[in-house]
Amino acid sequence: MAPDHRGLTPRKQPRQARAEATRQRILTAAAHVFAEYGYAAGTTNRIAARARVSIGSLYQYYPNKDAILAELLIRHLDAGAAAVGERLDGQLPDSLEETIRLFVRTSVDSHLDDPQLLRVMAEQGPRTPELLDKVARHHRARVASVQALFERHPQVRVADTYVAARLAVATIELLTHQLLAAPDPVDATRFENELVAMLTGYLTTER
Repeated sequence: MAPDHRGLTPRKQPRQARAEATRQRILTAAAHVFAEYGYAAGTTNRIAARARVSIGSLYQYYPNKDAILAELLIRHLDAGAAAVGERLDGQLPDSLEETIRLFVRTSVDSHLDDPQLLRVMAEQGPRTPELLDKVARHHRARVASVQALFERHPQVRVADTYVAARLAVATIELLTHQLLAAPDPVDATRFENELVAMLTGYLTTER
């Protein structure tokens, strides 16, 4: 994504249930429009029509389509972080392979609902320093959690757990996006099995 410094902050934070329902309807409509038409053709007029609101009402909530797409991306990041956090806070399998499978499947599940929308968010939408900072903070937190897991797991044989954590997190995130959100996606089950085997082999091989 090219940097973009236009306003991406929502104009109106709903305080009433009706206003919140309208905002949710705009976001849902935008997700469908961006997935169907792409970023350039996913205009605010199309979003407003799909949401069944006037264009004026849409602009009460968001200054432009960039702000809408930015919020969809932030929600995706927050949902992914929450899902990983639940995995880490819960009872993990004793087997390293099954633990890795949990994380791979969590990433896969987050990409199956609408891979076209995720491709639009990742490749076509605007990025501001604030948004990039949020992405970086999510990534750092995930790496720290995975490193702590590697350090205490008896089956992990790599010496440099920090680099191993960065490699594992980046591999899962990037490959899941590239191969499942591609125009010709890999079968999700086959992808999961091969990625789990690859990471497990790397982590359990003594050097």
